[in-house]
Amino acid sequence: MKLRFIGIDPGTNGGNCPSVWVDDETGDFLFQGWEVTDGVALSEVSSRSPIAGHERVVRLPARMREIIQEACSGGAADLQ
Repeated sequence: MKLRFIGIDPGTNGGNCPSVWVDDETGDFLFQGWEVTDGVALSEVSSRSPIAGHERVVRLPARMREIIQEACSGGAADLQ
């Protein structure tokens, strides 16, 4: 597996950073984010797409929108 780093949260202070990666072999996206533990949010997600025991819902801040779009376009954002 060859992962390509796309970018990290531009509002980060250097630790525990949400980040976006792309698997160059499959084109899959990997997201590092804050695990959602709020029961109401998880219930809403689960009502449309049941959450399997091996899955986690993660949150990325809206300020990462451009980084996520960059991953979708196949490019790589400036390393931060």
